[in-house]
Parts: sequence; C-alpha cells; structure tokens
Amino acid sequence: MGREWSIQELSREAGVTSRTLRHYDDVGLLPPSRTGRNGMRFYDSDALVRLQRILLLRDLGLGLPAIRDALDDRRDTAGALRTHLELLQHERTQLERRIRAVRATLEKTENGEELMATEVFDGFDHTQYRDEVTERWGAQAYATGDRWWHGMSERERSDWKSRVDRLNADWVAAAQEGLDPHGERAQDLARRHVEWLTSVPGTPAHGADRCSLRGYVLGLADMYVEDERFAANYGGTAGAEFVRAALQYHL
Repeated sequence: MGREWSIQELSREAGVTSRTLRHYDDVGLLPPSRTGRNGMRFYDSDALVRLQRILLLRDLGLGLPAIRDALDDRRDTAGALRTHLELLQHERTQLERRIRAVRATLEKTENGEELMATEVFDGFDHTQYRDEVTERWGAQAYATGDRWWHGMSERERSDWKSRVDRLNADWVAAAQEGLDPHGERAQDLARRHVEWLTSVPGTPAHGADRCSLRGYVLGLADMYVEDERFAANYGGTAGAEFVRAALQYHL
C-alpha cells in the first residue's frame, strides 16, 4: 500500500482548510481515497495530483463546477499537467515582463526621462479575458492563442487590431444603413467575420470542420446579442442582431 495522508496532513501541506477538503468531497470534486473506521478521510498520491490540479484551475479563476467538468473531461493527467505547467511558465514570463516595465517606469520617472507606452504596458496586454477564455474553451485554448499573440511583432499586432476595428466599423455602418442581412454587402462582411474568427489559433474555429465551425460561430453570434460588452462592438443590441442574422444566413 502506498503512502497516504490524513485530511489534517493534506490540509497542512496544501495550505487549505480541512473544511475546504470536506466540501470538495461533498461536491464530488475530491473524494478521499478511503475512509477509516472512525470516519477519518485519507488521501493517496493520485488524490494529491488531483488536488494540485484543482488548486491550479482555481487560481485561473474557474468555479468548482467548471473545475469538475475539466477534470472529468480530461483523464490524461500527464497531458493536463503539461498544460498547467505551460500556463504557469507563461504567468512567470508575464510577471517578469511587468516587473521590468514597472522598474523602467520608475527609473525614467525618477530621472525625468520620456516614457514610452510600449514599455509602460509591456506584459499587461491581451490578458483581460484569460479567465473567460479558459472557462469557455479550456486552458490550452488560452495558452495557444496567447503564444500566437505574443509571437507577433508590435507592427503585426497593430495591423491585426486595425483590421478588426475596420470590420466592426463596417458592421456598424451596414446596420445603421438598414441593409438586408441577406444582401451582398452583409454577406461579404459575414465572410470577413468568419475568416477573422478562423485565423486565431487556439479557438474552436481554427481548423474546424464546417459543422463545428457553424455551431461555434452561431454561438458567438448569440453572445454578441446577449452580452452588452460584445454588442457594444456593433453599435448596440440592434447592431448585434444584424450581425447575427447575417452570420446565420451565411452559414
């Protein structure tokens, strides 16, 4: 029989309370490996690895239901840990970039030197939707997309943002003109929109077959309408509804 840890020992080693571990058992997230005659919970090495993954996913901002789904969907423990390691390494790189950015800002401020925006905000871009992307499509999707984003030069990122801004502006203009979402101009915008979505590595649209692509894009189209943050990109709910109608017809 391999090494076991009591609930008190695991609580102390992992830095969580015994109450938390009991709650994880109650919600089916981390059952004990065995329970002694006196009701004492014991945990084996597999349970330790599972708890490590739970804590890592919790640090990414996932709720307990999403963590349970992630653990149940992926039983390849080694593969999952490699993904976690990749994300932690990415976090370390981001933190190191932010430290350099703050240090450079401090030094230039103290010396009365001119600040450069690219230096001030290095390490702060493209992370505001990390938790949402991870919860919707998984940690690997975020890591892949983030590698792609930071693999581009500043000029390439600027050009990409400009293309997206033009696409959004064209959608707003078309909706405000009252165009037919089934018409030629709207369908050309729908084509550009799908091309944009499929161009981003790590998303379900990248390399998807037509059936999977349709489900993903139309799911996003519904989100544009239902979530005011996204509807704002298209001039509000009415504009988002126009985009959805055009995409539905296109696909």
